[in-house]
Amino acid sequence: MKTKLLTLAAAALLAACATPTLQIDRTHVSENQDSRAQFLILHYTVLDFDRSMKVLTTGGKVSAHYLVQEKPSKVYQLVDENRRAWHGGVSYWGGATNLNSASIGIEIVNPGFTETPMGRVYAPYPQEQIDDVIKLVQEIVARQGIRSDRILGHNDIAPGRKQDPGPAFPWKQLADAGLIAWPDAAQVQIKQAIYQVAPVPDAVWFQKRLAQVGYQTPQTGQLDTATREVISTFQMKYRPADFSGNMDAETAALLEVVTTPGGMLMKKPLPADSRPRSEY
Repeated sequence: MKTKLLTLAAAALLAACATPTLQIDRTHVSENQDSRAQFLILHYTVLDFDRSMKVLTTGGKVSAHYLVQEKPSKVYQLVDENRRAWHGGVSYWGGATNLNSASIGIEIVNPGFTETPMGRVYAPYPQEQIDDVIKLVQEIVARQGIRSDRILGHNDIAPGRKQDPGPAFPWKQLADAGLIAWPDAAQVQIKQAIYQVAPVPDAVWFQKRLAQVGYQTPQTGQLDTATREVISTFQMKYRPADFSGNMDAETAALLEVVTTPGGMLMKKPLPADSRPRSEY
């Protein structure tokens, strides 16, 4: 009986000392807010599915919000969208840095590239995997309100240091799905014809235009290694057949159209359950 009384007394004492739960009034909601997720970054894993899953979920000190398997295609969520995943590293886009804190990362299972006597060969993406990536991006964009010009590759935010998702990734399909804008082909053709007979712009012009797009670009006035890497990254997206990093007529035409008001076309977004089949 004595033990029981002591237990009851201790319980009463603890109850008396407990801090009351803070009552918070949540009836007033500010209009001045938006999503913490301002960017969506696409990667390839360089590993097979099993190793990708292990690295992204265990002690690899790297993670992503989503992992998209190749065959059969399947989407896995590894990190809640409201939490920060460790996928971007040192990064920059349009003046923003440390993009892990403001982005959602999608890792796509793909081996990346193989070095061969003929140069690097990038692995293709199965179409069913790309279909799932597009659907996933559609849903995230609808949920988070991410701007189309902030749907980027890892190489966009870290040119030279990173190559993923690489030239084999079909950015044009994202444009066809109404997720990103795409250079007006007619305008590119006109500009390219001009640059094929007139001098191609110099490194100063290329560096300023690439910085205008959003890339972290040296402003040295020289076609240095870092500038070539940024040009190559730009080419991987808009002209993947040749991403040599050279300042040629077609690249100048593309870059001028991309940075000129009215040069980028945006399709009407498709429903999340539709495949990208429409035309401009």
